[in-house]
Amino acid sequence: MQFRRPFLAIAITSLLALGGVAGVMAQAPGNGASAVPIDASGSFEVSGVTVDVSGKDADTARLGGWRIAQRKGWAILARRLTGKESSLSDSTLDSLVTGIVVEREQIGPKRYIAKLGVLFDRNRAGQMLGVSVALTRSPPMLLVPLQFSGGAGQVFERETAWSRAWNRFRAGGSTIDYVRLRGTGPDSLLINAGQTLRRGRNWWRTVLDQYGASDVLVAEVQLRRDYPGGPIVGIFSAMHGPDRRPVTSFALRVDNGDAIDTLLDAGIQRMDTAYQQALSSGALRTDSLLATRPPSPEAAEEATAEEAMPTPTPTAEAAATTNLTVQIDTPTAASLTASESAVRGMPGMRSANTTSLALGGISVMRVSYDGSQASLRAALEARGWSVQEGPGVLRIRRGGPAPAATPSPQATATPRSGPTPRATATPRGQ
Repeated sequence: MQFRRPFLAIAITSLLALGGVAGVMAQAPGNGASAVPIDASGSFEVSGVTVDVSGKDADTARLGGWRIAQRKGWAILARRLTGKESSLSDSTLDSLVTGIVVEREQIGPKRYIAKLGVLFDRNRAGQMLGVSVALTRSPPMLLVPLQFSGGAGQVFERETAWSRAWNRFRAGGSTIDYVRLRGTGPDSLLINAGQTLRRGRNWWRTVLDQYGASDVLVAEVQLRRDYPGGPIVGIFSAMHGPDRRPVTSFALRVDNGDAIDTLLDAGIQRMDTAYQQALSSGALRTDSLLATRPPSPEAAEEATAEEAMPTPTPTAEAAATTNLTVQIDTPTAASLTASESAVRGMPGMRSANTTSLALGGISVMRVSYDGSQASLRAALEARGWSVQEGPGVLRIRRGGPAPAATPSPQATATPRSGPTPRATATPRGQ
């Protein structure tokens, strides 16, 4: 059987990738963070493809099995998305396939029997089939993989088979936006079995902000073994939110202790399906208390201080706004600047604009004041100004008595004879 170079290159690359992952898993330490990479790709996945191929040697049989798995996988994907059969050439499939997942395989000298999964590029496969690949996803959900084994609950304190299984899970095609942690740094302190029992929203909000998540999903499994290497029963519980609201629960069993990864992978698939159904039905909503951010301590103190301050009751006089003219003696530029600042800084002053500037003389300002003219005069005098008042006009100067009124002479009638009487001055105010 002949193979084209592109397919051979893809096959060799996939072999190296699988071998690398296996090597990493074998070298993973007994405690600490999981070294298994998290696959967040958005590829279409077709799993459970069985092949039984013979060849001149083991490698030829294996590559031939992968080629047949691509064809079967594409036919299954086409039926799933369009309801119709579809077939493509091997060269086109080589460009669409992004990976081969070995679920189970048996390799002989000239025969290859396996159960495989095939990953197809999401965008290109959608274009080929003429279907939309748009995916509406949930808000970011922090995933807490809690495993109970031997009566002890563990999350990231030590590497567990449950956390490795979640890291293997390809969530790119799921509508749930999982935030999966590696378990490094402070993860084992912030996310542990005790944290899943807390209901305080403030602490959960602090933890979620550390990882950019909006809500929390607790995926719990209890592993029960009859004896070492014997049957394993896994009791799975999917929960949502700080209150651990149940989403689904079920139990799975395997007869061989070596098949624990298969047990956990199957449990994750069912949990993800349940979470997606809860999202589509509206049951996977973010808690309103969890989404609410409390005010900062500084803002709370300011609000308390504002409430403690007495609120003045406005009077009819204070509520009225008066527009008037203010004349200011401005012998120098410095006195002009100081006078303008003083007038504008008066309590209740809405606006104060200089309409006429005369250095060495009298400058004029047009002001708008919350109050009466008399109250503005009293306020100016209280600040040390000398004030003269007229209808709609105030004339102010700094310090000293008010300027004396200019006398206006008034002549009296002069009789024809006798001594001429002397003119008397009559002040204006009299």
